[in-house]
Order: sequence, then structure tokens, then C-alpha cells
Amino acid sequence: MANSGMQLLGFFMSLIGIVALIIGTILPQWKMSAYIGDNIITAVAMYQGLWMSCAFQSTGQLQCKIYDSILQLDSSLQATRALMIVGIIMSIAGLGVACMGMKCTTCGGTDKLRKSRVAMTGGIILLVGGLCAIVACSWFAHNVIRAFYNPYTPVNSKFEFGSAIFIAWGGSLLDVLGGAMLAASCPRNKHLPKYPPTASSRSGAPSSTKEYV
Repeated sequence: MANSGMQLLGFFMSLIGIVALIIGTILPQWKMSAYIGDNIITAVAMYQGLWMSCAFQSTGQLQCKIYDSILQLDSSLQATRALMIVGIIMSIAGLGVACMGMKCTTCGGTDKLRKSRVAMTGGIILLVGGLCAIVACSWFAHNVIRAFYNPYTPVNSKFEFGSAIFIAWGGSLLDVLGGAMLAASCPRNKHLPKYPPTASSRSGAPSSTKEYV
């Protein structure tokens, strides 16, 4: 029952993490314009994401523009997009594999040890997918911080973290924790006796009485 409860908890944590990863990847608020110096009061707030850039005006109007060409994008942004996509795909695949090996499901046969190993494999795939997303978010955040503290960056071109990167970070952490719980739910193999049973124990003790005619 303990392993079954751990599997269920890891499954739902990974499921919530995948949903957060998808939402965070789609949203454009990965970085937003920073209000520092003389740029405190402005009529337009700029947002930039992995797929589009948006301008939010003080009138409440939001205008977004999808990036025209992939080749014109920065190499770090392309790598972040690729890592997020790989992380989401691997997480979905790992969740499907783990679902087949969970104790509360009927698919995958009735062998409990084999099902537990399948669930452990799915948890490892979820771990790799979550780590890909963590690397992508951390790399993007590092570039934002480096550009923010660069003295040659204009004040009106400085950006800070948006809400989408925190959603993606939280989803990746839930993905990693859920995968770790699924990977740790595999039971240990039972220890076999060191010495095989002797012939006397298998066939019984021989009779010491003899029959005489």
C-alpha cells in the first residue's frame, strides 16, 4: 500500500508539472521590461517569450507578434525552446510508461515485480524530462540576469523575470519530484537462501530398518 500511495502521489505531481510546463512554454511572459531609473513611468510594458513578443499598453490593449523566422532568433533562445519541447515530450512519454506500471492499473500484466520496474523506468524518463526543463529555464534566466547587469545595455532595454518562467520552473520541479517518487517505488528483490536444500531434505530421511524374510 505504501508503494501504491507513493506511485499515485508521484503520478499526480508529474501530471500537474507537465501541465505547468506546457502553460509556461506557451505564455509570452518569460521576461518583462524592467522599470528602473528614468523608465519608471511608461505607457507600454514589453513582454518577450519563447514564441512571441507582446506589448501591453496602459489602455489595456495587448498586442502580440509571433517571431517570423527561427534562424533570426538568438541561439540561446533556440536552445531554450528545443530543451523545453524535449522536456515536455519526454515527460509525457514517461508519464504514459509509468501509468502502465502502476499497481492501481490493470494494463501491463499481473506480474507485480515487472510492473514496478516499468513504473521505475517511467519515473526515470520523467526525471530526465524535468531536468531538461530546469536547464532550459536556468539558462534563460542566466541570460536575462547577465543582460540586466551589463553596463552597456540601455536602461529602456533591460528586462527582468516574468511570470511564465516561474510557472515553468515550478512545473519542472514537480516533474522531477514526481519522477523520483515513481523511480523509488520499485520494491527490492527478495533474498534467496545462500545454500540450496540438501537431497535428504527434498526426499526425506532414508529408512534405517531392513526387512528380512
